[in-house]
Amino acid sequence: MPDTPAAPAGPPGDADDIHFIRNRTFEEIAVGDTAAIERTLTAEDIQLFAVMSGDVNPQHLDPDFAASTRFHGVIAHGMWGAALISAVLGTRLPGPGTIYLSQTLKFLAPVHIGDTLTIRVTVRSRDEARKELVLDCSCIDQAGQCAIKGEALVLAPVEKIVRPRATLPEVRLTRGNDGVQRLLDYVKPLGAIRMAVVHPCDESSLGGAVDAWRAGLIEPVLVAPRARLEAVAAQAGFDLTGIAIEDVPHSHAAAARAVELAAAGEVDALMKGSLHTDELMGAVVAAGSGLRTKRRISHCFIMQTPAYPRPFIITDAAINIAPTLEEKADIVRNAIDLAQTIGVAQPRVAILAAVETVNPHMPATLDAAALCKMADRGQIEGGVLDGPLAFDNAVSAAAARIKGIASPVAGQADVLVVPDLESGNMLAKQLEYLGGAASAGIVIGAKVPIVLTSRADSRESRMASCAVALLLAHHYRSHPL
Repeated sequence: MPDTPAAPAGPPGDADDIHFIRNRTFEEIAVGDTAAIERTLTAEDIQLFAVMSGDVNPQHLDPDFAASTRFHGVIAHGMWGAALISAVLGTRLPGPGTIYLSQTLKFLAPVHIGDTLTIRVTVRSRDEARKELVLDCSCIDQAGQCAIKGEALVLAPVEKIVRPRATLPEVRLTRGNDGVQRLLDYVKPLGAIRMAVVHPCDESSLGGAVDAWRAGLIEPVLVAPRARLEAVAAQAGFDLTGIAIEDVPHSHAAAARAVELAAAGEVDALMKGSLHTDELMGAVVAAGSGLRTKRRISHCFIMQTPAYPRPFIITDAAINIAPTLEEKADIVRNAIDLAQTIGVAQPRVAILAAVETVNPHMPATLDAAALCKMADRGQIEGGVLDGPLAFDNAVSAAAARIKGIASPVAGQADVLVVPDLESGNMLAKQLEYLGGAASAGIVIGAKVPIVLTSRADSRESRMASCAVALLLAHHYRSHPL
């Protein structure tokens, strides 16, 4: 047998040592030995277990549904308690080096939020030859009621192990779809809009249209080759009964036909399917499309992140690659219109740059200063503009105060106008993937709103984008561009 590495130096102590974790070897364990921990169930425990396990049973996550069940409220997953039994075996008795062989469990009573469990294991028998232990296991609540009981068979360690306790990462749960649900609840009374879904010939784009239809947001018109649609629907298990289909031969024809429907007033909005963005937008901006307005077309992300107290708009991250000053003015106007449509009466607009001072060698700062002067002269109306502002000054009042920036926008921006598409796209995706932001994307400046989806978009993001399109479509009926 190879030599065992020396255990790290550490003070002798029991299993509650905050710096070290240590085991008890088979030879040190006697029948009747016991160990226990206490744990109080929180709503976050239930949500985190659901995230880890994928078990989204409404009994555990939907308070309204749970209240109508025999348990009269949300309860823990049964295996949450089982995981705590595993924790005692792996950290207390026997501790590190234990190998689980089997576990039986009986679930005798529900565990509600706020219940405190004592999780205990007690050695019932020892097998000297096999170095195996049988342990009685129980989870007892604060009222003395047994919620879970069972029996564990483990292979006990034969070598002493003392290791520094691991430092666990901080876990922060964000309720990514709460904002989406509030948005859906807000727009539902407005009624569904008729939306042309352009070439939804993959599962994600077709599924997004079906989800929005079932949620009462849209009455979809699927513009695509019928045979391909039906094949995708059959493979994914989607029922297209009751959904209108415009049969066209290919994606280019789908874009052209969808634009025709919108220009004729037969649909209120467009949504991109599995075709390339350039195909759809090329048909929209083509001369004679009937969808052009006096405004430059631009894209907006509406985002909500746990680190910022309100939803905000980032523009333009998808359409205008390197906008000129004149194009930026329309981008700002479009963003102000969108902000007002979603309920911000006078949005605060931050024109972003790398610095907060005007520098003749940095064109973004010159554009920012010019846009603010245009607003002063009434060329851009409806919002309060300031810039150039670095990102930290736009979203952090503390950062602005430290830098001596006195501004009605700094630290509380509703709209972030980026210098170009690359910076906007990177900012939006960083916030989504590293900042836990929920997002909805929309193209405005045409006669109808356009939902641009990505293959990586979540179901919640697609639904939120359709809800924003619904808001805009109803707005355009009384305020056409």
